[in-house]
Amino acid sequence: MNSPTCPPDLIRFAARLADIAGRVARQHFRNSALTVEAKPDLSPVTQADREIEQALRRELAAAHPGHGFVGEEFDPVNADADLVWVVDPIDGTKAFLAGKPTFGTLIALLREGEPLLGVIDHAALGERWIGAAGHPTTHNGKPVRTRRCPALTAAVLYASSPEMFSGDERDRFESLRGQVRVNGWGTDCLAYGLLASGFVDLVAEASMGPHDFLPLVRVVEGAGGRITDWEGRPLTLAVGTKGRVLAAGDPALHERALTRLAG
Repeated sequence: MNSPTCPPDLIRFAARLADIAGRVARQHFRNSALTVEAKPDLSPVTQADREIEQALRRELAAAHPGHGFVGEEFDPVNADADLVWVVDPIDGTKAFLAGKPTFGTLIALLREGEPLLGVIDHAALGERWIGAAGHPTTHNGKPVRTRRCPALTAAVLYASSPEMFSGDERDRFESLRGQVRVNGWGTDCLAYGLLASGFVDLVAEASMGPHDFLPLVRVVEGAGGRITDWEGRPLTLAVGTKGRVLAAGDPALHERALTRLAG
């Protein structure tokens, strides 16, 4: 992607949004009295999801009223603005409800529909990855890099759940999974941060929405990796990904993995 360099003040603002989200998440984490409802697709949504999104909307309206905001829980605001924030207040709500600390807050800033900045923040773990155009990806403030792994047979592959693959997606994923050295499940967005830090080689997932994948783009790319849909197209707000995402720490490995995922 050819987005201009992200201004440092917007990186600092993104970190402030993550701080706010983290405080709310920690207040509700492992709270047995937390209010939980089911969305129309039967996925869970909690009081924490909604409180985080509302708090971030208020902060943005006060600091950058001309920016847009697209959240997972409420209607978009100024979605046609040049700069739009895309937020998943709690990625991994099922993990959050189970008391697992792998849940995270995902924050993206788009310029004209393309990712300019991304944050993966794990409030319960105290870990945060920030990627921004023109800057190296950082983990808790220190630059990180992906690792080289050009062979599928040496790769560590993660996905959140087998249930996220339907129809021929399952066969395509199994074609990839059958080639790798290690396959693991259940890390939610943490897998992408670990990929950026050089501990995971591949993440292949499906059934994802823009809130799930747009914040990952700059984190992965700023660490030296590559992330696209299963057809090799860049991830933007407009691209028709069908919710399928492939991230690789080594660009050569990404090409090999795409071949296995080809329909």
